[in-house]
Amino acid sequence: MRHFKACLHDEAGTLALGAALARTLVPGLVIYLHGELGAGKTALTRAMLHAAGHLGHVKSPTYTLVVPYVVTLEGRSVEVRHFDLYRLASDEEFLDAGFRDEFDGTRVCIVEWPEKAAAVLQTPDIAVHLTLAGEGREVELYGLSTLGIECLERLRFLPNL
Repeated sequence: MRHFKACLHDEAGTLALGAALARTLVPGLVIYLHGELGAGKTALTRAMLHAAGHLGHVKSPTYTLVVPYVVTLEGRSVEVRHFDLYRLASDEEFLDAGFRDEFDGTRVCIVEWPEKAAAVLQTPDIAVHLTLAGEGREVELYGLSTLGIECLERLRFLPNL
């Protein structure tokens, strides 16, 4: 599946989608999260991380730019990097911070506001677009690589209708 679209009627829908996505995560996966402020990017990431076994707090890395986590995928520990590039002033800032090295094919990288470093970021495996829609949100996921398409094919999610 290259494309998936759903309406998430409330926060529970976002949490359920995050849990479903967590079951598809594999080492090396790169996910970009697009959406305006308050669209649910961090909430979706939090749900993915908790469903993948992270027990602690998951905060937005708006001021630190990246927060590392370790989760268990298929019985093995995998590093996850949660980026929030909202405060980046330039592509060079991303490079100067050494963030490109984090995308090494062994970690899961989840990036909020990827457009802030678009010129130096690789194409993601999955692009997630969240749009506010009344009390909920609409979400579209695009598989942009073989790995991303395989993950979306494993996605088992039925939104509450």
